Amino acid sequence: MAATFSTQPVPFMATILLGDDSMLRCCTIDINRLKHLTIPQQLAFSDPPKPHPSVLGYDDERACAIMIELVLRDNQIRKIPDVSIFKRLLVFDVSYNEISTLNGLSAVSNTLQELYLSKNEVSKIEEIEHFHELQILELGSNRLRVMENMQSLTNLQELWLGRNRIRDINLCGLKCIKKISLQSNHLTSISGLEECIAVEELYLSHNGISKMEGLSTLVNLRVLDVSANKLSAVNGIENLNQYGPNPILPLARLEVL
Repeated sequence: MAATFSTQPVPFMATILLGDDSMLRCCTIDINRLKHLTIPQQLAFSDPPKPHPSVLGYDDERACAIMIELVLRDNQIRKIPDVSIFKRLLVFDVSYNEISTLNGLSAVSNTLQELYLSKNEVSKIEEIEHFHELQILELGSNRLRVMENMQSLTNLQELWLGRNRIRDINLCGLKCIKKISLQSNHLTSISGLEECIAVEELYLSHNGISKMEGLSTLVNLRVLDVSANKLSAVNGIENLNQYGPNPILPLARLEVL
């Protein structure tokens, strides 16, 4: 029998993190009393921890004002929920759901530092332009074909886009990313990384790359994974060690095809 969904908020207890000026605390809050959140009826969290005694006196309004982390992963959510009531959110995780569009992200607080959306059905990167503080973006295992609309993410440190359908690398002018994962895409070239001089870890395995190029400027590179590609020779990395403080790790897993 097909699952049915209710469009009305239903009572359940969700585990969250609350933060104030001095510490983080873990507690539970009744999501049904947060009027702005609409969720599928089947949505549930298993065995939430008991509230810390120091926050038992917090009401839901206070919790909304200071909540910093919201995790809704591994459910049956089909669209980005309205979480605009949370004004200080730092971490938002809706991985392992059924989300097909990022419409709704524009209402998420611009304080966000980590956004996790892996294992959904997203086909376009959008509505992220206001996340100027974002440091981690995880969109692996979706249906993306194009890297786009990331130019305002000037503080981004980690970009995880593995297991998509991306054919060309486009970092939208970003130069401060330290970790990039584009494993299991449809890449045939490494071109597009030349200006990202801060990158330290680069994961490009399981693509169709046939030539090593555009790596000479990546002076901080210390981890490079190009296994399971179509390389017949390894060229273009011989000068990297002389620039950076850390040598590249041996390419022991490199498949030369």
